[in-house]
Amino acid sequence: MPALDSYDRLYIVTAFSFQIVLIAFFLLRKSYPELAIRYGWILYALSLLALIVSVILFRAGKPWSFWLGGVLFVVWALFGFTVEYLLGLGTWRNPILWPVLVPYVGLYLATIMFYWWPVGLLSRPLWYIYAVLFLLSTWLNLTSH
Repeated sequence: MPALDSYDRLYIVTAFSFQIVLIAFFLLRKSYPELAIRYGWILYALSLLALIVSVILFRAGKPWSFWLGGVLFVVWALFGFTVEYLLGLGTWRNPILWPVLVPYVGLYLATIMFYWWPVGLLSRPLWYIYAVLFLLSTWLNLTSH
């Protein structure tokens, strides 16, 4: 395992924070769906913090794989916020609106992959822990609809 500098640690904290926030949100949606709908925009707003981290990593000269996750998070968040809050299509999941589902899920999975994959470049044990968190968040996501 390579020695981790402060930017690597910042990346790891950001990646794990993203997954933990998703788990918390999916738990909220599972238990209190009306609160999740009312305050779901906060999840999207957190993408601005991720973008700041991405800019820091970019300026520090980190490879693109370490800063792309935050950029994708912002794109996913903008799309989700627009669809669910600005356009009021909060019911796009049932019935499925395919023109919304495909880019939404694609951007969501791309964001997760670009947080997860680079963790493995830094630490294989952390990569496995992230995999467990990903499986948990996926299960919670699928069972909270």
